[in-house]
Amino acid sequence: MSDTPPTLVFDDDCGFCTWWADFFEERSDLRIVGFSELTPELRERLPDDYEECSHLLADGEVYSCGQSLEQAFVRSDLGEEFRPVVGFLRNFKEYEDVREGVYRWVAQNRGDLGFVMSKTPRARRKSGNEK
Repeated sequence: MSDTPPTLVFDDDCGFCTWWADFFEERSDLRIVGFSELTPELRERLPDDYEECSHLLADGEVYSCGQSLEQAFVRSDLGEEFRPVVGFLRNFKEYEDVREGVYRWVAQNRGDLGFVMSKTPRARRKSGNEK
């Protein structure tokens, strides 16, 4: 087990992704790290194709894509009540298929969804204070 706090790794050159990363940062104890901010130690823990989706590193595990955001949600203040429900749903292959399918659909449409929810991507911010 690592001393590193649970860490959400995401595409920090995406305004939609930044909106969600900030959402979880404000509602959880997750450390948020963008792809452009990866240390060699964190990069080593990620899959080779890490830029394909978000990842959550926690409890010695790497959760990727839909599972990373599921983990971020249940670790947030909003998701606390849903932990038992999500734990139950994980018993069904269909749940995993739906979770990952929704993640892929959102990822493929994040440009359009960014018109509704978006922030200046962290990788493009001039200062650490801009949101």
